[in-house]
Amino acid sequence: MQSEVMLTTYQDVIAASHRIKGHAHKTPVMTSKTLNDDFGAEVFFKCENFQRMGAFKFRGAFNALSKFDERQRKSGVVAFSSGNHAQAVALSAKLLGIPATIVMPHDAPEVKVEATKGYGGNVVIYNRYTEDREKIGSELANQHGMTLIPPYDHPDVIAGQGTAAKELFEEVGELDFLFVPLGGGGLLAGSALATRALSPGCTLFGVEPEAGNDGQRSFRSGSIVHIETPKTIADGAQTQHLGRYTFPIIQREVDDILTASDDQLIERMSFAASRMKIVIEPTGCLGFAAAKENKNQLRSKKVGILVSGGNIDLKRFCNLVETGLV
Repeated sequence: MQSEVMLTTYQDVIAASHRIKGHAHKTPVMTSKTLNDDFGAEVFFKCENFQRMGAFKFRGAFNALSKFDERQRKSGVVAFSSGNHAQAVALSAKLLGIPATIVMPHDAPEVKVEATKGYGGNVVIYNRYTEDREKIGSELANQHGMTLIPPYDHPDVIAGQGTAAKELFEEVGELDFLFVPLGGGGLLAGSALATRALSPGCTLFGVEPEAGNDGQRSFRSGSIVHIETPKTIADGAQTQHLGRYTFPIIQREVDDILTASDDQLIERMSFAASRMKIVIEPTGCLGFAAAKENKNQLRSKKVGILVSGGNIDLKRFCNLVETGLV
C-alpha cells in the first residue's frame, strides 16, 4: 500500500479542474419528477454520458496526458481498457498530438473499439479471460519507451475523475447521499476526495456489479481482494481488483460498497431511456440501481447519482431493454 503522503488529494482535484477546463465538458445535472415522487426525495443525476467520448474517463485521461513532458509526448502513450478509458486516452492524445496505443479485450463493445480507432488510437486486441492486459501494456511501454497510463490506478487519473463530483457539489450544494459506480476505483476515489471537501456529511456509496464484488470484499476485509474477470453486462466494471492508489482512499473516505445485479441495471437503463430520454450504458447505471434498491432510506433526503457513461451499441441496448435478456 502506498504511504498516505503519496495519495491523491483534493488539491490535486482542484488542479485537475483547471487543467481540463475548456477541454472537458461541464456535464448537465438532470432530475426526474417521476423518480423524485417514487423516492420521496430530491435526486440529482450528474450525467457523464454527455461528456466528450461519452464517459467520465475523458477527465482523468486528459489530465494525465496534459502533464507529459516533451520526451513523453514524442514517445507516446499506451493504455489498456475495455472501452471508455481507451476512447478517452485516444481522444486526449489526438488533441495533444501524442501517439496512442490501446490494448483492448476481444469482446469489447464494437462501438467502443471503432470509436477508439476513430480517435486515432492503434488498437491491440487481447483475450481478457486468458491474457493479462497489465502485462501486455507494461511490455509495450518498455519495448517502445511509451508512458503507460492505466485506467484507474494513477494519481493524475484519480484527480481528473474527481472533477465530476466537484462540479456536482458546486452546482447543487451539499448532499445527504451520493452513489458512484465502481470498477477499479478511479471515479470513486476521486469522488470521495471531492465529497469530503465539499459535502463532508454526505454518505458515500460505491456500487459495483453483483458478479464482481471484489471492491466490497476488499472494503470489508481491509485488504485488496483479487478475483477472476466477472461476467456481467457492466463491461466498464469488469475489473479484477482495486488499485494501490485507489483502495486506500476508498477505505478511508467511503461509507460502504454496494452491488447491483444485471437485471437491476437493465431496469434502470429502461427507465432512463423511457422517462428521462437519455441512454446510459450498463456500468453507468450501477449507482442508479443501488439507489433504487435502497430508496426507503433516502426519503426526504437530497441524493446524488453519478452516471458514468453512455457508450453502448444501439442494437445491444435495444435488445437489453426490450427483452431483458443478458
